[in-house]
Amino acid sequence: MKKVELINFQKSYDQRTQVLKGIDVIIEPGEFFVLVGPSGCGKSTMLRMIAGLESISGGDLFLGDKKANHLTPSQRDLSMVFQNYALYPHLTVEENITFGLHVKKIFKKEQKMRCEEAGEMLGLTDYMKRKPKELSGGQRQRVALARAIVTHAPLCLMDEPLSNLDAKLRARMRSEIRQIQRKLGLTMIYVTHDQTEAMTMADRMMILNGGEVQQIGKPMDIYNEPKNTFVASFMGAPPMNLIHAKVKGSSLVVDEQWLIPMSESIRAAAQLNEVTIGVRPEHIQLANDDEPGFVVVVSNVEVLGTETLITFNIGDKKQWIARWSGQWNLRIEQPLRIFIEDQHLCLFDAQTGGKLDGSQDSSFLNKEWITI
Repeated sequence: MKKVELINFQKSYDQRTQVLKGIDVIIEPGEFFVLVGPSGCGKSTMLRMIAGLESISGGDLFLGDKKANHLTPSQRDLSMVFQNYALYPHLTVEENITFGLHVKKIFKKEQKMRCEEAGEMLGLTDYMKRKPKELSGGQRQRVALARAIVTHAPLCLMDEPLSNLDAKLRARMRSEIRQIQRKLGLTMIYVTHDQTEAMTMADRMMILNGGEVQQIGKPMDIYNEPKNTFVASFMGAPPMNLIHAKVKGSSLVVDEQWLIPMSESIRAAAQLNEVTIGVRPEHIQLANDDEPGFVVVVSNVEVLGTETLITFNIGDKKQWIARWSGQWNLRIEQPLRIFIEDQHLCLFDAQTGGKLDGSQDSSFLNKEWITI
């Protein structure tokens, strides 16, 4: 196991535009750390810089206690799994797995023992004499993973290794990779644009956007306490519902249709004219007769077997999604009275997108949305 530390980590290709803007993070030994964000956010670049495949423009990289800025990839004692697997088509599975060991001049007996162990762990024992073209996508992915495992490197880097697989196989491979990481005690840095992969695999995760860190933390902490509207809308499937609201006196006005009473103390602390309201789809409930609520009109229904996604308009142009357990037989344009508990409402600064302190305080808002 190996600790990885990035201090003011920066990358620029033209000395003017920064691809990575001063990243600071410590990845603990044995941790499964996920870099997640949209395409072009800099996550793969960061991984390649850690691997030594890209130069470091500024800041420091420490692998264990050793500064690694100018070490070659072979000197960094790590393994890497690429998105396209990078297998040699003319070599067998066994030869692909042991290729790195051959380069390191490991004895052949030791190579064979390590290869057999990795093959058994990943279900490749019956495919050792086959060429990559004779394997399925999932089997090729396992070969690439086995090749990384046999090096016995304490640090493993993975750059979107599951993106070429179908949905069912991806789900299975997520579980297998996580189990292998725990079994071997590897420190793993995993890059993905898929927030579902990030949520299900990570011990901790870093969300990047435009080369800047948006939030670092445990998956559930980030999901429940997003620091800004980008994180709130990026994490979750479906993502958090957001809408702008104006602050008028001690109330919030949503699209000139709903009035939400707000405490004066929070209004004074916020000092804002506009905010963004956020609520997770699972926190939108069907209102009972004795509960306050407001009426919306159903615009789409997706029944997924164990749950139903209901889309409705809120305001003139904004659509929200509610997620309810079970199978709901609802009609398009059917009116519904919905209810949102105040502790499930998040408030963000409409200008900066940052979350307002105390916005999920149970005394922050009254429960009733009053139709104007």
